[in-house]
Amino acid sequence: MRTIYTRRSFTAALASLFSAFGITSFASRSVAQTSGAQVPVGLRKLNEEGKPGSDKEAIMPVVVYNGLIYVSGQGAHDTRDRKEWTIESHTAAVMDKVKKLVEIAGGTMDSVLQVTVYLVKIEHWDGMHKVFSTYFPHGGPARTTVAVAALPGNSLVEINCIAALTRA
Repeated sequence: MRTIYTRRSFTAALASLFSAFGITSFASRSVAQTSGAQVPVGLRKLNEEGKPGSDKEAIMPVVVYNGLIYVSGQGAHDTRDRKEWTIESHTAAVMDKVKKLVEIAGGTMDSVLQVTVYLVKIEHWDGMHKVFSTYFPHGGPARTTVAVAALPGNSLVEINCIAALTRA
């Protein structure tokens, strides 16, 4: 009788072989055991001050892992009278927050690799871009800009980014 191997049976046989030689325990050394949860070695979750975030926080403003800095979406959350809101003032407020978070995590604005911009009105693109570009005098990152129906806190713009770690 002839045996036919499928990808699934081959993978299962290979996994059994690795397990028999203890290779799976070698591969799992990159994960540390911390208070019952498995956390990858070198993973840092930081609050707005650059201090370790607590387990109670559902969203961390900054996560640093594997040489990259992930900054969660930052908005302007304007509380002034609505007629005073401008896309320029909101973009500057948001970019100041993004810059602060990238720097406390160990990066620079020149190390920002990718940015996603969410606008409540696509007509705000020119005003946003004018302010945005001032934060990248040596050339900007890859960027995606999309219009959305609404943003939390009455913000006209929300921005998140990924940056390269330049210092530990």
